[in-house]
Amino acid sequence: MGIKTYNPTTSSLRHRTGLTFEELSGHKPYKPLLEPIKKTGGRNAQGRISMRHRSGGHKKAYRIIDFKRNKIDVPGKVETIEYDPNRSAFISLIKYNDGEWSYIITPQKMKLGQTIISADKQVDILPGNAMPIKFIPLGIIVHNLELRKGKGGQIAKSAGSSAQILAKEGDYAQVRMPSSEIRKIHLDCRATVGEVSNPDNKNISGGKAGRTRWKGRKPHVRGSAMNPIDHPHGGGEGKSKGGRNPVSPTGQPTKGYRTRRNKRTHKYIVRRRSK
Repeated sequence: MGIKTYNPTTSSLRHRTGLTFEELSGHKPYKPLLEPIKKTGGRNAQGRISMRHRSGGHKKAYRIIDFKRNKIDVPGKVETIEYDPNRSAFISLIKYNDGEWSYIITPQKMKLGQTIISADKQVDILPGNAMPIKFIPLGIIVHNLELRKGKGGQIAKSAGSSAQILAKEGDYAQVRMPSSEIRKIHLDCRATVGEVSNPDNKNISGGKAGRTRWKGRKPHVRGSAMNPIDHPHGGGEGKSKGGRNPVSPTGQPTKGYRTRRNKRTHKYIVRRRSK
């Protein structure tokens, strides 16, 4: 996947870059697997803002993705590779031999017309094939990794991300997460072979603020530019520094402060992430 630049006919196009989308098939989305999305504006069930800077953006439909890969021993053919406005990775439309259709996250090096399969036994180590971790050899790169059996993939689903199986001992495998954390995961949890597609997504430059607004992201105002009633960093004469360590609007430290409270899963972490 290449990155293209634009002829600077306007100032906003001078630094703007985009993907060439050369590996996409160019088909419209499969309508039976579409659902409407109701925009929340970052508000919870009580109507209070629980996530700031969320509103607006282009209207889009949700593509129903098969994260569980629980269609066992039924081969499927890759019909299309499509852009998904709801995620950074590309998605692929799969037509199974029994006539059923589904979307999956596209791994790198997966081609149109390729046959994939999800099984409860060892199958070919090819991009897109899914199986329990106990059948995947050590050192293999995987994505769409389950943390609990049958819950569906939760780890390594964004563009260019992956996890690696390092060791197997007893009922658990040691897996290096995208964050560099090494964690124990049960051998019966499923994973999909390969690295997630579209690794160049992180290299794209928006070029202007409006392109971020199209994605539903509102401007992020600095705390030091606010009044004291609105933010702990607010107020002061002139352009003040704030006079304290960086915190959120609610006073929570934002740089290097550990917020993990789930002691129940401490035993599954072999090595914590480096950052």
